[in-house]
Amino acid sequence: MRKNLVSVFALLLGTLFLFLGNGLHGLLLPVRGAHEGYPTTLLGLIGTSWASGFVLGCLLAPKVVKRIGHVRAFSGFASLIAIIALLTGILVDPFWWVALRAVTGFSIAGTSMIIESWLNERATNESRGVIFSLYIAITLFGVVGGQMMVTLGDTGTPILFMVAGILYCLAMLPTTLSTAASPQPLKQVSLDIPTLFRTSPVACVGIVLIGIANGAFGTLGAVFGAEAGLASSTIAMMMSVTIFAGAVMQLPAGRVSDRVDRRYVLAALAGVAALAGLAMFLLQPSSVIALLIVIAVYGAAANALYPIAVSHANDFANAEDFVKVSGGLLLLYGIGTIIGPTLGGPVMTSVGPYALFLVTFGAHLLITAYSIFRSRRRAALPASARESYTTLNPGTMTTPESLRMSPRASQQGTADVPSQTMTEDER
Repeated sequence: MRKNLVSVFALLLGTLFLFLGNGLHGLLLPVRGAHEGYPTTLLGLIGTSWASGFVLGCLLAPKVVKRIGHVRAFSGFASLIAIIALLTGILVDPFWWVALRAVTGFSIAGTSMIIESWLNERATNESRGVIFSLYIAITLFGVVGGQMMVTLGDTGTPILFMVAGILYCLAMLPTTLSTAASPQPLKQVSLDIPTLFRTSPVACVGIVLIGIANGAFGTLGAVFGAEAGLASSTIAMMMSVTIFAGAVMQLPAGRVSDRVDRRYVLAALAGVAALAGLAMFLLQPSSVIALLIVIAVYGAAANALYPIAVSHANDFANAEDFVKVSGGLLLLYGIGTIIGPTLGGPVMTSVGPYALFLVTFGAHLLITAYSIFRSRRRAALPASARESYTTLNPGTMTTPESLRMSPRASQQGTADVPSQTMTEDER
């Protein structure tokens, strides 16, 4: 076990730097844009652009990696991300940011898929669970740590953009200097919506709505904070507490869903998230403590929804289709995150910053209603026939390659594939 962990240490270290940069750069852009007075609709399009690039990256990056090799592809993607982080500090213009953010999203998908495929290749059945948990924890702490870095400098200067660029360059070093053999080529992922809908209508519809809510809040939460007059430190804390609260809620919510119809758990959690969003819109708490408490409740409920929806879909899928079903749902989630900020920006422009939570309220209310409706249309599986709940990454986008690291994937014969030797072109 210890030998396996040592062999993936460089990859996990690169992952930490990559997500530190993601957390910092992803929060820095909307905070700086709000302080510059850019229209909320345009700031929303920054999130739309990133999510669009990320989804395209999940679909197209495997072809790039197959053509030029893992090491060169990783270096190219990471270089692009670092260059764009620096450019966005120089070209302080929302239209440039929207265009460049799509390239960042595409490249982040590529770098993440390469790291995840490498980790999957180095893991054994005995170490897979530990490596998967470490990967989730590192991405979580990386994003949160990066967001909190916003408090360490002046968002009105290029310094923090330079720090983000440095973090992305550091992410490149452990992987490009590693002597580990290249893994198998990345697997192509497909989106078969009719099959997904037949497998689980609740998961199919719910995942899109979850993506809409999370995409709107993830992109425009910082804009809401700036327009509501919150300090940068409070905005960073607000965005981070939603992720931590969701991580804490995953295990108890998942354990309940192993015993109770998962659709009821989805309905209950979405109902709590809807009420928290409505409370934010109606009460508009002036106290920072009160605001953070409501946001923590919102984050705990909202960020626990995705893995339960995925588990529900896999309850009705064939065992060997875990990666296929989960990967398809991940792409649907990405589509939702494209819609969310595109919708949220104009709503906030028309009604005000707190209207962000009207968008999340509507999405979560629809999840509650549809989950209850579907529970009347198809009988629940008995608890003994369900697969055990699987923890997934809360509050951050992952790629289909990460699903192959899941212990559940290895149990179904999809994970252990012999590694291939690095070719001369990849060295």
